[in-house]
Amino acid sequence: MNEVIQNMMDRRSVRSYSSRPVSRELVEQVIQAGLWAPSGMGQQSPIVVAVTNPELRDRLAEANRRIMGAPEGADPFYGAPVVLVVLADKARPTHVYDGSLAIGNMLNAAHSLGLGSCWIHRAREEFEEGEFKALLGELGVTGDYEGIGHVILGYAADEPKAPAPRRPNRVFWAE
Repeated sequence: MNEVIQNMMDRRSVRSYSSRPVSRELVEQVIQAGLWAPSGMGQQSPIVVAVTNPELRDRLAEANRRIMGAPEGADPFYGAPVVLVVLADKARPTHVYDGSLAIGNMLNAAHSLGLGSCWIHRAREEFEEGEFKALLGELGVTGDYEGIGHVILGYAADEPKAPAPRRPNRVFWAE
């Protein structure tokens, strides 16, 4: 099996992370994989906010928890030390798809680098709130961006579960 395809088949979502820090070099490699994802008409609409500051990470997690309606104290980022927020330019009709492709690339890249990752929702709702809109401004982001999702990163605390069998009858050939 091709190494890239095997990597995609072996990747699992990680929902428990160790406290081991992730090097900036590895985070940058994961981000680059996202920035090189295909995009509609090559417009490259996604941007990434790399959150490594623990205080900001916790504020983002708390907003996500509140939006999700999870119990107080729950961590929707499962203890991951790095949160990559993917947003995309609303002016592009393919912005949601573009951001989704970037996230997929980052999840696969993380696995190939020995990192655990998981796609976490609710970025759209978070970045509609004043606090996080203001954060974008502080970071120098201009334009109208929609939160597409989060890629949480870190080192897995546990061994990944075995993959679920693939459901049958999902391919239809039109020859």
